[in-house]
Amino acid sequence: MERLRAILVDDENFTRMGLLKLIDWEGCGFRVVGEADNGEDALEEIRRTSPDLVVTDIRMPVMDGLELIRRTAEKDGPQPAFIIVSGYDDFKYAQQAVRYGVHDFILKPIDEVEFAATLRKLSDRLAREKEERRRAESGLTGAAIEALILGESDDISEAEWRRKLSLAPGEGVRYALAELNDRHSWREPDVRTPTLAKFKERIREALRALPGSEEEERPFWLHEHRNRIGILITDRMLRPFGGDEGRFGAELRRAMGELGDDTWLYVGSPVAQPTELRLSYETARQALQYKFAIEGGPVLVFGHLRGIELLHTAVDAELIGRIVEQIEEQGPDRIEDAVDRLFRYIREHRFAPEAVKMCVQQCAIALIRTIRNMEGDENGLESLKPIVGWYDLHLTPGELRRLLTNFARESAALIEKLRGEQAMGGIQKIKAYIDAHYRENINLKSIATRFYLNPAYLGQLFKKTFGVYFNDYLLLLRIQEAKKLLRQTDLRIYEVAERVGFGSADYFVTQFEKQEGMTPTEYRGRLTRQGRGAEA
Repeated sequence: MERLRAILVDDENFTRMGLLKLIDWEGCGFRVVGEADNGEDALEEIRRTSPDLVVTDIRMPVMDGLELIRRTAEKDGPQPAFIIVSGYDDFKYAQQAVRYGVHDFILKPIDEVEFAATLRKLSDRLAREKEERRRAESGLTGAAIEALILGESDDISEAEWRRKLSLAPGEGVRYALAELNDRHSWREPDVRTPTLAKFKERIREALRALPGSEEEERPFWLHEHRNRIGILITDRMLRPFGGDEGRFGAELRRAMGELGDDTWLYVGSPVAQPTELRLSYETARQALQYKFAIEGGPVLVFGHLRGIELLHTAVDAELIGRIVEQIEEQGPDRIEDAVDRLFRYIREHRFAPEAVKMCVQQCAIALIRTIRNMEGDENGLESLKPIVGWYDLHLTPGELRRLLTNFARESAALIEKLRGEQAMGGIQKIKAYIDAHYRENINLKSIATRFYLNPAYLGQLFKKTFGVYFNDYLLLLRIQEAKKLLRQTDLRIYEVAERVGFGSADYFVTQFEKQEGMTPTEYRGRLTRQGRGAEA
């Protein structure tokens, strides 16, 4: 948070030291930037530091506090607020102080709780007033920059633009786009995403904290785009960084604190004249296209990217197929390897953002298609919404990789579960098919082909599920049906063999004898003898 600046004025050194030690200035929204022991020195300190607040005694040598306030009020430009701290409980001083617009009159000895409350109240008021001034400034600046980046500034001279933008003669400028990334509820359920206006204000505060920003009070020109903040970066702002845009961007991110960790900066080409700013804006937008193509980030300077070709078409469908197959076959444990392989391909082939979008969509669609083909429902996946809705957000390559990895892992786990369910349901379907078609010329290989299974796998699954090998079960069905036909019909043996699926009568007789311990003829003869005995 940007702190307001304060100076302390008192001819007694121990009073100033007491104020410094007693009061939590930072907690009250201020930082003390200067001190003075008389009004004349204080006037010079005010000129030098442009404070937001002056805390002053009344009676001092050379120039007293009231004269200091009067002389300061005569100056043009923004005026600091004043708090009078005095040991003299004299109504006339209070009257004069009110006429000069003094914020408060506090008696010595100071009550630190009361004084801190006064400071916090004043800090809130000054912050609001600053914000109002900045909003007014932004309105003007926004219109000016909008005209510049759209190339609609023909009716305004170069000199006038330099005056509007506080640019020194010959000072160059470049346009940059600041982008806040990875702020979404899929990353952290309670993540707080600042509004664009708050993001803009944080950038402004960080700019004020950069080296060299206090040398001269020139405004920082920021512009709100639909979902990014435009920054006008002048030669003056780059001077402490040796003119290096990358170092400037890194320091800006650091000054933004926790918010800076998620901020990416895209810097356009420098231009010599403000009226050429449209070119810098367009190249900043081009730098955006390298977000997934260049390793490193998060400060992309167009001048470093010039000449690097980008791929705008989708990835080879064959590669997508291999990666999805790898995800399906390997299960959740090794998903990350497959996703990393995809992102290496994206970076090596310099994919533009729209190509990355198509690539991720193709992977997601292929996995969803597999789930649906297995009669599953992808809508139950928690990772589905992020992977189909990410393109409307600003995501870093690392965060997109994380979302795709999560989706791939969850999809693979569901596919594995469906495969298990399908295996159990499928083996029942296979058994029902055998029960209905055992009279036909079927075998393990033909059934495995029919149900898209490996014959060896089918044989193992059948034995595990039903406790009997496939061939033994098929033989049992055929022998049971043959016994029925031998009991209930006068079909010849070869006719019975054909009816129950044996291609050879001899083979039928051999298998029947193994199972029943007698030939089909003997089986039928025994039944005939038993019938005659019953009649006698």
